[in-house]
Amino acid sequence: MPVFEYKGKTLAGAAVNGSMKANTKADLERVLRQNRILVTSISKKAPELNIKFGTGIKRIEVSRFTRQFATMIGAGLPMVQCLDILSGQSENKELARVVRGVKDSVQGGATLSDALSRHPKIFDQLYTNMVEAGEVGGALDAILVRLAVYREKADQLIRKVKGAMVYPAVVVVVAVGVTVAMLTFIVPVFAKMFGGVGAELPAPTQVVLNISNFLKGNFMALIGGLIGLLAVFLWWKRTPAGALLFDKFLLRLPVLGNLVRKSSVARFARTLSTLLASGVSILEALKITAKTAGNLVVSRAINKSVLAIAEGDTITGPLKETGVFPPMVTQMIGVGEKTGGLDEMLNKIADFYDEEVDEAVAALTSVIEPIIIVFMGGIIGGILIAMYLPMFDIIGKI
Repeated sequence: MPVFEYKGKTLAGAAVNGSMKANTKADLERVLRQNRILVTSISKKAPELNIKFGTGIKRIEVSRFTRQFATMIGAGLPMVQCLDILSGQSENKELARVVRGVKDSVQGGATLSDALSRHPKIFDQLYTNMVEAGEVGGALDAILVRLAVYREKADQLIRKVKGAMVYPAVVVVVAVGVTVAMLTFIVPVFAKMFGGVGAELPAPTQVVLNISNFLKGNFMALIGGLIGLLAVFLWWKRTPAGALLFDKFLLRLPVLGNLVRKSSVARFARTLSTLLASGVSILEALKITAKTAGNLVVSRAINKSVLAIAEGDTITGPLKETGVFPPMVTQMIGVGEKTGGLDEMLNKIADFYDEEVDEAVAALTSVIEPIIIVFMGGIIGGILIAMYLPMFDIIGKI
């Protein structure tokens, strides 16, 4: 049913305006007359564009919601009231809509974990399992605090890894853009000048001019080819075999692989520690951790350990056999199993590898930055030198 905006006056002469759903303008005008409103204008409201990518909700917004929810529950406020307040004060309309849906489900008799599980793209299995453990154990406030801490540290880890990628990516994009601009706009100017002189061009200059001519003549085809290759790569990466090969490739890279491995270990230890401390069984906790590992190689290693543990083995042996986890990690997990403090030991591992990720980020930046600058500087400098070589020859002949 379309929405119409109207303007009018009451019988007392006061101006009124608003919007209302109606089948036609005549239907709306009849309704307004019944409400003793003299209509001056009616227009159909343009439909609102609701374009969003993914869920439209950022990870940090869910983490902030969790922290606020934990604080309110800890203060003794009723759950429905907490959800009502949080939905009302959320700046993200999509998150507010989801929280209102959760509130309505809870009011209808559903448990909080069941209500959250109806929105799996926002509240994942780890989130709902921890909430369920808190509800069953009667410690929902403590579980929500632990969940808020986990999400905040996980978000911080993600920001560190992304931050390591941003600067090199920006430098490469800018350098490639400058190179393409030089070959497309600047080099042709030199080509016209050299053509007017009629001088014989050096080999480097001729190579650059050939590249420039090829780029100008096939620019749209090259752009289309790059987009096609990117689409094929993204499709391949979404296949099980492609995702596995790509994750293996990432782990084998000289510097970046070290960062990916350490961030995966930190996420594994933090997730498993949080689930175990929340009362989730070891097998269920490992299954959830495998799904949130972020790397398919690590996920498969964890799933292998699940099968071994189900047959009566300890967690240390299977993890060690996978070859994914460093010896220090498996040794500390073994100590945690023997002492009965596995969740605390995993938390220490996570803290240690968070610091290791910081060092890996610094190392990655220090290695990649000069390589990129030298490489792209060499390309741009080579183009400039190739363009000036004929000038030196011409000046020498004069």
